[in-house]
Amino acid sequence: MTEDERNRSGDWYHSPNSAASPEGRVNHVPADISPNTSSPAYPPPHHSAGRTPSFADPYWSARDSAPKKKRSGVIKAISVSLFVLVLIIATALAFTEDDGSLDIQFGSWDYHFGRDVPEVPDNDYGGDYREYLYEYYAGNDSITGKNAIPRTETGSGVTLDLTADAGEEILTFQEIYARCAPSVVAITADVDDESYYWGSGILLTEDGYIITNTHILEGTNAVTVTLWDNTRYEAKLVGADAVSDISVLKIEASGLTPAKFGDSNSLMVGDKVIAIGNPLGEELRGTMTDGIISAISRDIAYNGNTMTLLQTNAAINEGNSGGPLINMSGLVVGITNMKMMSASFYSTIEGIGFAIPTDTIKPVVDSLIASGQVKGRPAIGITIGPIPSSASDYYDLPEGLYISGVSQGSDAERQGIIVGDILTAVNGVPVTTTYDVSAIKDSLEVGSTLVLTIYRSGRSFDVMVELVETSDIY
Repeated sequence: MTEDERNRSGDWYHSPNSAASPEGRVNHVPADISPNTSSPAYPPPHHSAGRTPSFADPYWSARDSAPKKKRSGVIKAISVSLFVLVLIIATALAFTEDDGSLDIQFGSWDYHFGRDVPEVPDNDYGGDYREYLYEYYAGNDSITGKNAIPRTETGSGVTLDLTADAGEEILTFQEIYARCAPSVVAITADVDDESYYWGSGILLTEDGYIITNTHILEGTNAVTVTLWDNTRYEAKLVGADAVSDISVLKIEASGLTPAKFGDSNSLMVGDKVIAIGNPLGEELRGTMTDGIISAISRDIAYNGNTMTLLQTNAAINEGNSGGPLINMSGLVVGITNMKMMSASFYSTIEGIGFAIPTDTIKPVVDSLIASGQVKGRPAIGITIGPIPSSASDYYDLPEGLYISGVSQGSDAERQGIIVGDILTAVNGVPVTTTYDVSAIKDSLEVGSTLVLTIYRSGRSFDVMVELVETSDIY
């Protein structure tokens, strides 16, 4: 690495905080543990959160008493520790519920899977399962791809080219970082004057085309892109696709360092990969983590659809969204966009992250640059999700999927399907997962019809719905 590159790397790791850390919906480290230039981002592991070792503090002075009192001090410390531990556990049991559920985290958007409800729902809901499920799904906002970011012209002819791995040199981690880090950008997407989303992106061309995730841009009105050398640009939107979670931005620049993209079809479980991105906030820009491809072709429910993703154990956190997953030849093979988390108080999940493979990204990027949208994908126009088993038992509901949203302009809306309905079958085939529905829908074309079996208020009926163009309703 040259001296200039070393200096630039230092700028990334030691860049100052922004003037203010806005409160509200921000996609960076929470305000209560926000990193600053005078203390570590997190306290050392053996310290309690937010606690700085101080010999004036009784907790620390007890450990450092005179030698002749050491035995008594240790016994007292153990006794106090046991009491505090019991108190913490009792408090946790009193105020939390362990539902053993999982969260899929998309940047600042959280989606809950397997989350269970109380055995007997709150009496406020009475016998109305629709109100209960509406509240259950209230926090799971759909990603629509809609934003107020200024747009730029399309049809430039730029395409995403994939390079085969054959003949590519195997690099060291240091060589990969030196080659690829200048292609990674930081993205600040403004929600309003006081809040923003923070994420990553990857340079596609030397004149400023950038690939990132759609969920970073959701509901925002302006985007600032920060390059490796700390240069900042205002970006315009080329196109945003909600189904694939892929968007393309454009900045007016030249002489940039574009990434080199590889063919994700050549990946195998066990292949080494690294992720470069901007986790948690500006101060941790340019972070590299390593791991392997843990699985390929993972079908993950997302936004009422099913995404087929790469699974990796490379560390991925908020702010990594939109950044590259890179193989040992320095080729981008995926765009990181989510991780698995536990919603349980008693357990954690580590090393289960996901990335969109480049073979999925290419046609989307090419279409967005050509026309600003993706055509030819059928959509029903409904957002669906699983029904908790305890709610199903309590309300005596059939097996199926809860409809939490109906898109305006869809045939589903015209045919009278409403939020609160339960989808039990498609074309006579029972459905219990979003994958069941996607598998049937994706085998058809725009204009084809489906027969949806709907359960509503104790009765079932069939509705014939025409598939519409995805880009027309999302």
